[in-house]
This record gives sequence, C-alpha cells and structure tokens, in this order.
Amino acid sequence: MKRREADTGESQRRITRRGLLMSSVQLGVMGVLGWRMRSMQVDQADDYRMLAEENRISVQLLPPSRGLVFDRNGLPLAENAQNYRIVMVREEAGDVDATLAKLRQLMPMTDEEVARAREEVMGPKPHVRVPIADRVPWEYFTRVAVNAPALPGIYTERGFSRHYPLGEDSAHVVGYVGPVSSYDMSEGYLAEDDDPLLNIPRFPVGKTGIEARNEHDLRGKAGTVELEVNAAGRVMRELGRREGIPGADLQLTIDANLQNYIQARLEGESAAAVVLDCETGDLRAISSAPSFDPNLFVRGISVADWAGLNEDKYRPLAAKAHQGMYPPGSTFKMVTGLAALEAGEIGPEETVYCPGHMDVSGIRFHCWRRGGHGNINLHESLKQSCDVYYYDIAQRVGIDKIAEMARRLGLGERHDLPLSAVTGGLIPDRAWKTETRGEQWRIGDTVNASIGQGYVLTSPLQLSVMTARIATGRSVTPRLVRTIDGIEQPSGAGESLGLNENHLRRIRASMFAVSNHSSGTAYRTRIVAEGMEMAGKTGTSQVRRITAEERARGVTSNDDLPWERRDHALFVCFAPAEAPRYAVSVVVEHGGGGSAAAAPIGRDIMLQALYGGFPPLEAYPSSERSAAAQMQERIKLRGTTGAPVSDRA
Repeated sequence: MKRREADTGESQRRITRRGLLMSSVQLGVMGVLGWRMRSMQVDQADDYRMLAEENRISVQLLPPSRGLVFDRNGLPLAENAQNYRIVMVREEAGDVDATLAKLRQLMPMTDEEVARAREEVMGPKPHVRVPIADRVPWEYFTRVAVNAPALPGIYTERGFSRHYPLGEDSAHVVGYVGPVSSYDMSEGYLAEDDDPLLNIPRFPVGKTGIEARNEHDLRGKAGTVELEVNAAGRVMRELGRREGIPGADLQLTIDANLQNYIQARLEGESAAAVVLDCETGDLRAISSAPSFDPNLFVRGISVADWAGLNEDKYRPLAAKAHQGMYPPGSTFKMVTGLAALEAGEIGPEETVYCPGHMDVSGIRFHCWRRGGHGNINLHESLKQSCDVYYYDIAQRVGIDKIAEMARRLGLGERHDLPLSAVTGGLIPDRAWKTETRGEQWRIGDTVNASIGQGYVLTSPLQLSVMTARIATGRSVTPRLVRTIDGIEQPSGAGESLGLNENHLRRIRASMFAVSNHSSGTAYRTRIVAEGMEMAGKTGTSQVRRITAEERARGVTSNDDLPWERRDHALFVCFAPAEAPRYAVSVVVEHGGGGSAAAAPIGRDIMLQALYGGFPPLEAYPSSERSAAAQMQERIKLRGTTGAPVSDRA
C-alpha cells in the first residue's frame, strides 16, 4: 500500500515536470512568434509595405518626346507626328495568345504581325509595355479602347512617331530613326548605353545622320507613371506621374530651300553638291542625288522598296557628298601650284613648254589637249587647265610638300561632323605608300598626283573646304549644327592659314580667269551679274584608261563607253570673287567633262545661294538665258519654287 502511494506520487511529479516543460516550450514559441510579429509589423513595416505596394502598383516608363530638328530659318526637318498605338504588358495579360486572338477580332492584323507581336511580348521583360500595333486608325483605336476590360494587359496609347516633312531633301543629312535592334545594343553605338528606354521593344533610335550622331541629345529622359491595379492586373486608377524630359531641339546650318533646289537641279544625275559659307563655315547645303524618302524606314520599309533602293545603279542610299571618295582631277591643281609657290620652286611668270605630253621614266603622260599649250605660266595653266605644267613643277616640289599643302587646305582630313561615315579621303605621300603598300614612292606617282589622279581621293565636302580656304586664306571648318536647345555651337570661321597672301591672290586670279576669260574652261558658265562674278576650276577625273584594244575598236571618248566607265565631272567655285560669301563643289559621277557637266550645275547653285531664290535671267550670259529659263520652269513644275517650304504646292 505504501509502495503504491509512493508510485502514485512519483507519477504525479513526472506529469507536473512534463507540464512545466511543455508550458515552457509553448511560452517560448509564443514569445518567438510575438517577437517576429513585432519585428515584421514595427521594425520591418516599411519593407513589407513596399512589397505590398509593388503588388498593387504598376510602374511604367513614359517615353519622352524626341527633340525636333530645324533648318537655319526654323523650318522643320524632323518632327513628331501624333500616333495611336496598342501596347501589351505580358505579366498582366495572362494568356497572351488568347488576348491576341481577341484583339484580332477588333482590328485587322496579319499572321506576320501577330507572330511578331507575340515574339516581342514574350521577351525577357514581362513588365514592359510592348507596342504591338502602330499608327492605328482612329476607328480601330477607339474600338479597342471601348473593349479594354475584356483585353487583359492591353492598353491604348497616344504617342508620337518621327516624320520628315521634306522627305528626300535632307535624308542624307538628317538621317532617320528605326526600332532599336540587338545589334545596336551589343555591337553598335548604343552598346555602352544603359538607358532603360532601350529595353522597350521597337523603341525608336537614330540609325543614320544627325538622328544617330546626336541620339543622346535628341532622345531625352524617360518619365514614369504609377498605376493602381487589382488582383487581376486591371488598372484601377493613376496614382502619380512624372513626365519625361523632352529631347533637345537642334537647329542646323542648312537652308532647306537651297537644299530643295539642289535636289531638283541634280535630278536625273548621280551626283553631289556642297555649299559652304566662307565667313562662318556653315554648311548651307550638302546634297546627294538621287535621294530617298526616310519616312519609309520609320514606318518599316517594304521588301519592294528596299530592293529598289539597293538595285539602283545611281546608289540613292549613298551619302556621296561626305562619304564618296573621288579623284579630284584638275581641281587639285591649285594645291600643286600653291605648294610650288610656297616652296619657292617656281616664279609666277615662269613658263613650262607643253607639247601635249611628257615622258617620265619611260612612261608618256598626256595633256588633255593633244596638240599642247606651248609655253605656259601658272596663270594660264590654271585658266586652260594644262596638265604638263603640273607634271613639271610637281617633280621639283616633291610629293611630300604637295601632300602637306593639301592637308593645310582641308583635304585628307575627316571633318568632325555629326554625319554617318564621314570620309577622310586620301592624300598620299612617301611614308603612306611604304607603310600601306610596302613599296617605294615613284616619280610617276608624283606626276599622277599633281593633277589629282593616282592615289589621291577626296570628297565633295573636302573640296568645298579647300575652295573656301583658298578664297579666304583662313582654316575654314565646316559646321552643320548651329544650336542645341538654343545654345550656339562654335563657329567654323578659323584662323589664318599662314600662307603668303600674294600667292593666294595669284591662285584666285587664275580661278577668276577660268570662269571669266574667253579661253577659260568654264567661260560658258560664268555669272555676268555685276558684283556677283564667280571664280572657279573645272576638273575631270579618269575612272579608267581607254585601252589600246578599245581605241582600235573606235573607242576614243567617254561617249563611246558605258555610263559606269565614264569619267567623273567636277567643279569648284567661290563667289562673289572680290568678297567671297560661298564656296561650292559639285561632283557628277560618270558625267564626263567638268566644264560641260559639273560647271553649269555649280553656277546655278551659286546663283541660287547668292540671290536666295531663282536669280534674274540677266545674271546668266545671253547665250545661256533660254536654257536657264527652261531649267527654272522645269523645277517650278516639279514643285520647287524657291519660296518658303510651307508655301510649296
């Protein structure tokens, strides 16, 4: 009995200990839970509040308005046109295919458009608004907006898309925008750009020209909008908005009316022309023909349009004015002449005998005049464009001094302009040939280079700079952007070149004779208006020599050759001769002789620049007035009147 009572007491004591232990564990657990709840509700309240907010608030990027581009007179070259579009957010859409199928019932979409939209929506950014239909007609836009409750993840937006009101006129200068690509982000010029806007599929970025080179100025900064959404992702209300910063507006130096005139004047040619302000370095026009409509690329160019542009032998996509490289031909003779004068190798009146050719190291180099020019000095050699004179003096001066003079005059220099692929051309010297060809320079190379042939290559842009520097004696530098958001950009007026002014005067006087003396090569295309007289130089650059076999078959001139084998025609000029305002360069691909093909175009462009519109017929020589009237009428009928762009038909 006593033992049983002892066992019962021991059992009760064990139960009491277990109860205390369990109570202690329970209290401990409750304490931990209490501490954790306090920590979550008090100490970490802000963090969890943020997470909760993210669950019910959707933050979307607001693309900024792209900066506008204007000409020097304030006429728009690139603007933003209102655009209605449909976008989708994948994380809110749920079943993407089902949503696209519903959308397709409300507006027409091809299979290709649906496939492309699905591919872009399924990209790595589920929270990003992806444009799936652009430039939607108002009828379909409103239809989708009304049915938005049945289309999860679908939004209607009013935005802007790029538009180029002058079309072809400035396509090679302004360029165009297009959807950002994986190449742009990985290997292109945006590879180091971490702007979140670039993660938006089909976000427009500059592809060529000003649009690409000034992308960061024009793009602006993104804004944001906070939207409250319900559990199904439906937008309940807008909680806040921070507008983006619009891109900077750019004002260019070009004159849209002059640019338009030049494109019309070059119609039917594969050519380029540049007009440079001698005082400031402003590019008043920089034109390549034929051109193309940049709006085709913004809207998504068709296969047919793309094939047409690529297969055109005149190469409309090529910006010939600043990308093209051509032998400068006789327009280079001013360089050789100045180099000889500055080196003291010739006197102004010293003559060289031209029998029509010169034999150098067993090779016969011909003058363009087979019968020769006889005894001829510097002035006459430029006026009549004698080749033998330059063959002779170049051997005395040497290629290195000629190359040095060419570079002082702006040739062989890649001018820093916000344009795509500006060429530096090629001004060869002894070191260049050794380094690039592994060969020694030969005297025949110097002879060829003296008249702008052989290895020498220049662009129309560089030739205009050369002409402006000869006209002013200053290191005029081309400028294309006049202001960025109203801030004036540095002038290109330049400092003195340090050349002997007497030598420059002689070169200018010879160029004046080219256009104004009856034996000058550009006399027929002179300007006769008093005070507007022009100084110029013609050039013809050989594309290939006519072989002996071809001559035997009767091929003796450019007219006997296919178009693509004919010589290039060139002309450079400045005017007024006594107080230069503009320098002009013209290159007509495979145009033949410079005096026949390029000089008339250069004269007409110069007159248009000087008068600010169609010049009076009295500015032309009497023999040219009938042709000038017909040309002006043709351009007027084409729709170019020289009036403000806004007034054109």
